[in-house]
Order: sequence, then C-alpha cells, then structure tokens
Amino acid sequence: MEPPPTPATMTERDSDITATVVRERTRLGNFIRRRIRDPNDAEDILQDVFHEFVQAYRLPAPIEQASAWLFHAARNRIIDRFRKKKEEPLSDLFDDDEAGSEYRLDLNLPAHDAGPEARYARAVLLQALQDALDELPPNQRDVFIAHELEGRSFKDIAAESGVTLNTLLSRKRYAVLHLRARLQAIYDELDI
Repeated sequence: MEPPPTPATMTERDSDITATVVRERTRLGNFIRRRIRDPNDAEDILQDVFHEFVQAYRLPAPIEQASAWLFHAARNRIIDRFRKKKEEPLSDLFDDDEAGSEYRLDLNLPAHDAGPEARYARAVLLQALQDALDELPPNQRDVFIAHELEGRSFKDIAAESGVTLNTLLSRKRYAVLHLRARLQAIYDELDI
C-alpha cells in the first residue's frame, strides 16, 4: 500500500497540474471549439475536462501522458454530447419516423459509472466511433458532425454551405451507413 501523500508531494502535484493546464489550455480549447460551434458549450466541455483531469491526477497513480489524456477526455465529452443530441427528431424533414431512421446513428454506450467492463466497452466504442469518423470522406464527416454533434439543422447547413438539402441528406445517410457498419462489428465483438 502506498503511503499517504505528504504536503510537499501535494504541492508538487498541484504545480504539475497548473503547468499542464496552462500549457494545454489553448490547444485543447481550439480542439474543442473546432468541433463544438456554441462557445458556451465548448467552454463547459473544456472546464469539465480540466475538472476531471484534476481529480484523476490526484489519484495515487498519476497520469503519465497528460496531453494525450486531456485530448482523449475531450473527445469523449464531445461524443457524449453527440449521444444527447441523437434523441433530437428530424421532424423538420420527415413526417414518418421510419423514413428518418436511415439518417440516424443510434449509438448505445454503456454508462461510464457501470463498472470496469462497461468502462472498457465504452472506451472501445468511443475510439471506434472516432476512428470511423476519421475514415469518412470530408464532406460526409462535415455534414454528420454539423448535424449530430453541433445540432445544426440541414436547412442552416445548406444555407451556409450552398450545398443542396438533398445532397446534404445523401452525405449524412452514407456517413451513418458507414458508421453503423463499422460499429456493428465492435458491438458484436463486445456482445453488448
């Protein structure tokens, strides 16, 4: 069993935490803002990640690679935000719920506080989602992120980009089909 931390050790850890936050704040903030349009939401995610970092860093086994840990935690928070957004109906485009199902990615992640196996499954799924998003062509990835993660309507995306609504819908549909196919193998492997 590890001895309790001394005041000198705590001060050293606090200095390390402060130095990491100062060093990574701008880069991490830019990373989040590139993915989350609402500045208030982006700032909330940034603060949540730093809060989680401080708590994790003070555990007996401190974080080895703080920068990688921060970006991984931020990515997870962004994806969690996406999960909350998936419940939004596409009522502005579809009257029938069945018609809209091909444009939705229903991602079922285990709760992060449901035990070690659920945490592992969650981490694997989140990484698989990030990898699958990275594989998408930029135009499909952009419309998927704008609609699902940022919560923007197709009409707004069309007005801003000059791309027709039908083209945006098609790109999103192809993105969802790719993501479903990629993630299904992970779900099957994890037996969720």
